[in-house]
Amino acid sequence: MLLNRIRCYIQLTKPSIMLLVLVTGTSALVMEGRMLDRPLDFLLVLAGLFLTGGSANALNQYFERDIDAVMSRTRRRRPLPLKKLREYEALAFAITIGICGVVLFALRFNILSAVLALVTVLFYGLFYTLWLKPSTHQNIVIGGAAGAMAPVISWAAAANNLAMTPFLLFLIIFLWTPPHFWALALYLKEDYRKVNLPMLPVVKGDEETVRQMLYYSVALVAVSLCLVFVDGGLMYAFVAAVSGFIFIRKCAKLRHNRSHRLERNLFQYSILYLFSLFLTIIVEGVWLGY
Repeated sequence: MLLNRIRCYIQLTKPSIMLLVLVTGTSALVMEGRMLDRPLDFLLVLAGLFLTGGSANALNQYFERDIDAVMSRTRRRRPLPLKKLREYEALAFAITIGICGVVLFALRFNILSAVLALVTVLFYGLFYTLWLKPSTHQNIVIGGAAGAMAPVISWAAAANNLAMTPFLLFLIIFLWTPPHFWALALYLKEDYRKVNLPMLPVVKGDEETVRQMLYYSVALVAVSLCLVFVDGGLMYAFVAAVSGFIFIRKCAKLRHNRSHRLERNLFQYSILYLFSLFLTIIVEGVWLGY
């Protein structure tokens, strides 16, 4: 019983998304460098990211519990639609871990990282969820800024400043988010129409969605290659070029031959693409050095 409840609370944080957050946050710590000799602080930064990011995701699930109960993707997977947790329990959990994460950044590291983490929680958990997502088809573009903040927060915690490197890491995730999420929205279009959420495929149609996905993928690959000239290595350059070419090619193929199979394939590949970029940064930074 206790293990089941713990599992439900973990599900509120969206653990698969949090894994990506932790990987992207780790990449910034590795590139910044000074915490490689301070393993406890390294782990505490990641703990802070998990607490604040998990708080934002839990708030999102709390406020979208009625929507999640209708959508086929979420109604059998999330604890609130399944009535495995009470609503007040989810809200209390979200607020508690969010406060703990912000306080951790403030007391152990610096005010800059704490403020960035707090703004991210409020932006995604409240502004994006309650206003942006139901009001504009550009919701995922603007809201994607919250999901891209992990490298910026990590860098700020380690260095107490900001620089070009975390900004480029932020841009990579920010530009990746629309083609990644719109690939999902394309084959779940009827779900979003059913709950009256103005996702781009619902509002502008499939053709416009795929056209924008292609444009974003080109911009994404260009920015990912810019990192090479700032703080990247040869291994990263190779992975970014090859995986980026495949990403663009898949978007172009989908534009000319749309099918649910290709949409799902692009969505799955986009996850692999981002993991490959950031894991390469980590491996190259830890084992080979920049």
